[in-house]
Amino acid sequence: MKGFAMLKIGETGWIEKEKPTAGEYDAVVKPLAVSPCTSDIHTVFEGGVGERHNMMLGHEAVGEVVEVGDKVKDFKAGDRVVVPAITPDWNTREIQNGRHQHSGGMLAGWKFSNIKDGVFAEFFHVNNADMNLAHLPEDIPLEAAVMITDMMTTGFHGTEMADVQFGDTVAVIGIGPVGLMAVASANLRGAGRIIAVGSRPVCIDVAQKYGATDIVSYKNGDTVEQIMELTNGNGVDATIIAGGSVEIASSAVKITAPNGTIANINYFGSGDNVPIPRAEWGCGMAHKTITGGLCPGGRVRMEKLVELIKYNRLDPALMATHVFKGLDKVEEALMLMKDKPRDLIKPVVLVN
Repeated sequence: MKGFAMLKIGETGWIEKEKPTAGEYDAVVKPLAVSPCTSDIHTVFEGGVGERHNMMLGHEAVGEVVEVGDKVKDFKAGDRVVVPAITPDWNTREIQNGRHQHSGGMLAGWKFSNIKDGVFAEFFHVNNADMNLAHLPEDIPLEAAVMITDMMTTGFHGTEMADVQFGDTVAVIGIGPVGLMAVASANLRGAGRIIAVGSRPVCIDVAQKYGATDIVSYKNGDTVEQIMELTNGNGVDATIIAGGSVEIASSAVKITAPNGTIANINYFGSGDNVPIPRAEWGCGMAHKTITGGLCPGGRVRMEKLVELIKYNRLDPALMATHVFKGLDKVEEALMLMKDKPRDLIKPVVLVN
């Protein structure tokens, strides 16, 4: 089979490999739709997780099952499925500690294009199929469905970690697709005021459709000063970091009120340390919680997100600004995520 791979840090290309086979609990899937992610850019062009050689890229896919192992109970060849970006090994010790994302070690639940070949190929392997696949209803468009796998679950995890409550004032820093899903989920959780930090008009438009009440842009001055002015100097109850370099963490601490929470769902692909401003952290005593996490994966999470689309609670397809047809378009779509033209939110490649 062929696939689009990271050849080494800074270099990509099409290669051929043996088609994967399904272990007794596993599945082989052919993609119906895939989407490149900014994480792929960090991985390839910044070496965010270290050197990788001839590894198929991609971790966002919905597809059709072509083969299952003899101990898979709930899926069969021909089923349309949502494949989460995070596919843990569900028989590991970390599962009992409540952090499936790190089953087998830190970030080890993230297998596609990190530990093993990803989804930008004619076929890909899924471990623990009964636990890591979810059935995809026929009436959900592929452009919406592929957003479930990473963008929705990551953005929603930001609001979960930030513990957004009814009436809270929430700031979302970075309104690319992950940030937009953080805006949408903060709205669903009952936030009062949602301040979205971004500058691209296409993203601002969708952020407002998803529930943003205020827009802050660096083009209008210092973003920290703008947010503090909007909140009468009080700061926000919760800050979700969904974009930017490591320095953005300093801004997040500055705009978050005492007893507030800063939740990071951004992939910091470079830099050695994340700065925390001493004074704004109350000399370390401001009761500002700082947390960060890899998005949840697995079957149950995907099923719950499917329900939100099925019952018209959210339309993530609004983020699919560029839709391509054919697996060979993956390279072009990936470069869009690298270059980020003004009219881009998220590219989607329909494979068939």
